Amino acid sequence: MKQSRITAILTVAGMLATMWVFEILDSVLFMESLDRRFGLRAWTLDDLWTVLTAPFMHGNLPHLIGNSLPFLVLGSLVAFSGLSRFLLTTLIVTLVSGVGVWLFSTPGTLTVGASGLVFGYFGYTVLRGIIERKTVDIVIMICVIIFYGTMIWGVLPQYPGVSWQAHLFGFIGGLVSAYALPKRENPRDDRWNPGAQGGYYAP
Repeated sequence: MKQSRITAILTVAGMLATMWVFEILDSVLFMESLDRRFGLRAWTLDDLWTVLTAPFMHGNLPHLIGNSLPFLVLGSLVAFSGLSRFLLTTLIVTLVSGVGVWLFSTPGTLTVGASGLVFGYFGYTVLRGIIERKTVDIVIMICVIIFYGTMIWGVLPQYPGVSWQAHLFGFIGGLVSAYALPKRENPRDDRWNPGAQGGYYAP
């Protein structure tokens, strides 16, 4: 489990590094054309696969900088649950956020950025503490609420050019992930048990 957590955290760092590489290339070499190619355009059927690529693209460097720290922190907290759970959560959040953006944004609107994932990780860590009821998950939930609780206002329409749809449906995707993924099993109790076969648990 420890190795899985380490791999998951490294995966978070790798995803963030990929975002930075794309943004630097887009700014320096491609003159923002990568955003238009890999961003998600609402109500357009031609490139639905961009649901998976839009979170890695950003409108500009300040946009990426604003997403980087919360993505790294909240993503790493989700990664603490292990690699497979992190990947499944990321996939669910990406799809739910992407579909919500595609359906509820103005037709033709181009959306890019990792904020859907950030809000998804936020929703996951909060609800997971309630569902798991394990000390570490509860501590993570409390810390997330203290440091990032004001994020919840981001699910409401506030500023032009900011996709509240990505925030709202990313958050919903995180809640879905926390609820739908199976609870982690408690470590097996290997103490002697007269009811077990031969009087002991099988090794």
